[in-house]
Amino acid sequence: MPNTPMNLPFSQACENNKQPIFEKLSQIFNQSEHILEIGAGTGQHGAYFAQQMLHLTWQCSDQPHYLDGLNLRIAASKLANLPLAVAADVANPSEQLLQQRFDGIYTANTLHIMSKALVARFFALAEQLIKPNGSLCIYGPFNYQGQYSSDSNRDFDQWLLARDPNSAIRDIEWVDQLATAHGFVMQQDHAMPANNRLLHFNAIASAAQ
Repeated sequence: MPNTPMNLPFSQACENNKQPIFEKLSQIFNQSEHILEIGAGTGQHGAYFAQQMLHLTWQCSDQPHYLDGLNLRIAASKLANLPLAVAADVANPSEQLLQQRFDGIYTANTLHIMSKALVARFFALAEQLIKPNGSLCIYGPFNYQGQYSSDSNRDFDQWLLARDPNSAIRDIEWVDQLATAHGFVMQQDHAMPANNRLLHFNAIASAAQ
């Protein structure tokens, strides 16, 4: 995996998509104060978005074994609105995370990595952590009416299944049903570069009420 000159974890895909995603998030989160990123990975999105949206605090999170590299990037960014990442295993969230509430939640390229059971747990966790009327934004590839939106997504899905039979590009209809069951309403389905989407949901009811 290529690294930055500072030898930090690096994803070329994050570099490619951060600006198009920011253009949407800057509108969605323009009145937000506290954002949780689930599955922050290398931290490139968190560092970039926090730098561009100084009005909010961007809280990165990921599974415990990713935190060291993630926190290296956060420390290197020296941004007051980008605190150190917290552990966030969707299957077993930390008490540190569960004690917080957020008016926005963001995740990128995670739902197709999780099993279907974990995707369901993701929405249950989001319902618990988000404040009423908060925004939930999910970036990644999705299928529509059981069909791939591109040949590249079909190839990617085959790669996912070969790597882990529990992972797969998810059907948008199923994702929307899960979201609805956990108190979220779809606001917009944004087309993004490289055959990806940015789904924007709003929390009309949550455990935080």
